[in-house]
Amino acid sequence: MVETTTVNPPKVKTSKPASGGFEMPKFEMPKFEIPKVEMPAAFREFAERGVAQCKDTYEKMKAAAEEATDVLETTYSTASKGTSEYGLKMIEAARVNTNAAFDFFGELITAKSPSEVIELSSAHARKQFEALTQQGKELGALAQKVATEAAEPIKSGMNKAFSKVA
Repeated sequence: MVETTTVNPPKVKTSKPASGGFEMPKFEMPKFEIPKVEMPAAFREFAERGVAQCKDTYEKMKAAAEEATDVLETTYSTASKGTSEYGLKMIEAARVNTNAAFDFFGELITAKSPSEVIELSSAHARKQFEALTQQGKELGALAQKVATEAAEPIKSGMNKAFSKVA
């Protein structure tokens, strides 16, 4: 005897594939009823005045901050120029001092006696002391000028900006 059996094909699922394997449960936000309460007129006026005052103060602070930013940009520019000028002055002083040292050593090589070496050394030391003193004065005056020029816009700008807020 031959037995025949029918094979049922496997069932194909037609549902959506799960994205990522986890699905957030869906909750609804509870609906709370806000009671309709009439606010007293005095409270409403107080709140409106507070909001208006906050807006006014915000506008003043915004204007002050913008002015302060402008002042700081100007100050930075001034300080940058002054620092550059100071650096150039330092380079010039170093160049002058280096040339003086080379000149001194050139003269020292041609010296014929120890007394001439001492005389040249003394003269060079005196000239260098005078030159360094003068350079120090010039650099000090320039540093003071740069600091004053950089601080003045900050001082006047901040006073102006904060006087508007007050």
